[in-house]
Amino acid sequence: MNRTSNSLSHSLRGDTERPLRASGEIHRVSYALPEHLAEWQLPPGWHWGSEGLWHQHRHFQEVIDALGRSLSLVSAPDTGHAGWLEAEARALAHRNHPAVPTTYHYWASFADSRRGPGYLRRWIAGETVGARLSRAGAEDVPAVLRVMREIGSTLSYLHDAGSVHGAVSVHNVWTTPMGRLWLLGWQWAVPIASVPSDLSPDTTGMPLPPEWGDGWQPSFMSDQWQLGALCFHALTGEAPPRDNIPPVSLVRPDVPPSVSNVLDRALQLDPAKRFGSVAAMVRAMDRVLGSRTVLTLSGETTAASRESPEVRLRWALADDYEVLAPLGAGTFGSVWRVRDLSLGREVALKLLHQHVARDERAVGRFRREARLAAQLAHPSIVPIYDWDSRGDVAWYTMELAEGGSVADLVERAGARLLAEVAPQIDNVLSGLGAAHAIGIVHRDLKPENILIDRYRRWRIADFGIANPAGEETTGASGTPAFSPPEQLLGEPQEASADCFSLAAIVAFVLTGEPPFGEADSKTILARELTGQFDDSRFAPEIAQWLSVGLAAQQENRFADAAVMQETWRIAAGAVLERERRVPWWKRIFGSEESASESWWREEGVASSTL
Repeated sequence: MNRTSNSLSHSLRGDTERPLRASGEIHRVSYALPEHLAEWQLPPGWHWGSEGLWHQHRHFQEVIDALGRSLSLVSAPDTGHAGWLEAEARALAHRNHPAVPTTYHYWASFADSRRGPGYLRRWIAGETVGARLSRAGAEDVPAVLRVMREIGSTLSYLHDAGSVHGAVSVHNVWTTPMGRLWLLGWQWAVPIASVPSDLSPDTTGMPLPPEWGDGWQPSFMSDQWQLGALCFHALTGEAPPRDNIPPVSLVRPDVPPSVSNVLDRALQLDPAKRFGSVAAMVRAMDRVLGSRTVLTLSGETTAASRESPEVRLRWALADDYEVLAPLGAGTFGSVWRVRDLSLGREVALKLLHQHVARDERAVGRFRREARLAAQLAHPSIVPIYDWDSRGDVAWYTMELAEGGSVADLVERAGARLLAEVAPQIDNVLSGLGAAHAIGIVHRDLKPENILIDRYRRWRIADFGIANPAGEETTGASGTPAFSPPEQLLGEPQEASADCFSLAAIVAFVLTGEPPFGEADSKTILARELTGQFDDSRFAPEIAQWLSVGLAAQQENRFADAAVMQETWRIAAGAVLERERRVPWWKRIFGSEESASESWWREEGVASSTL
């Protein structure tokens, strides 16, 4: 039976109570294949990915299937937990909610297959809310309201099916760089009989509802309290105390009183004084915000105004799109995650700022960006779906890159290994070569404009200042840390300018720092012209490739991306082939052929030519 109850407080029977305990960090990233997967034999065409994650009684290992998709293999390190793992897979297989990862397949244990038990779901690129709070501090009010709505919707969906989660915390809610939220920790949201009797969720970072006492007693009401505690934690940077919880408005004065009142009620010590259900809590929040109010980034409640980008966007999109969350903003516009209601898919929408939209030249340039990107039909270029405008609101939609950008990746996880990024850089060079082949120079390549899709493929985006051959070839633009000297000087730029920027991105990805630092444009220009680039941190072949790509004079660089790609394969291939002879990769991939070697073989690059 699932963990449910008919009492007012929804407390569980005493015989289901589990002792609680805390024990250090509950997530740990690893790059070595764990011992319990060492003997697994993947299907033909599959190979191990480069990362794994340890969680409470679970391990998540990235695997790449025959279609090149990045999936997560969920397994139980303890062989005695096989029945518990199967119950989790079965429960998830019947869930259908945007914040619940879909189960694709379950591998039972069979001697002939040499794999199992384990199940496959999508690989989630991102970080926990807890990790984000540690890295960036407390969230703003709109971000917390999105968490409450989306996770509240997930819990309400689960409760409607007669189940509870029982482990809602900042460590079990994941956020992707594109603003999507996922609720994990599903090993606890299974029939109580499936969980080993001596186990309960780790209390590290997990708020403990006051009615639990010293045991684990998950219920509908405790899920609601934990949701309120999650929002409290996100707003203040600290979990609420178990007793004598202060009003939210006292510890975060910029939270509107109406919002604070909803959270305060959800955090009542007496379950009977909380909302009747999580769904009622979410509806109450929607009512106090209402359609006539707009919550600004400072958290203040003001009258609706057409000057708000979100209000302008909702007015212009009408019933065609549902606005879900802001993704970022730049000098000329903002990017939003929206749902295309006619096709039922989530997309990214780029919106021009209001003051920019009044400039006909800016709108024309914006339209040209959409047109240029739409012409470049290539797997390594983010596709453009549609362009439209209404009044002074202009936008276009493109594929949603759920993994965020390369900048997000490096900020979140640090410098990357060559074996991990070599195929991705090759793919980006292929897409850039397609643009150069028809005379288009991007002119603003930077880590923020290399996006990562749900399968962890890198793709080029934002052709906002790109140029067809012969058009607007001068003018200072781009991002200084990744711009070539001629661009910083406002001189004409050719395809070799993009080659410089991409070489700078590669150096950034492999070291975590731009090759010439992050100073002002004049300082960076001086460093570029004098060749102040430290290549000692790279293998000789990569250092030589970077020195050509980052040459100050255009004639000394790669002529275009096609030449750059050919040389990249030789340089990176030589390094990976040399490393292949060293047994370090066995600790990462645990197979007779590393992922990097498989890629070079598939690309037709013979080791004798490297």
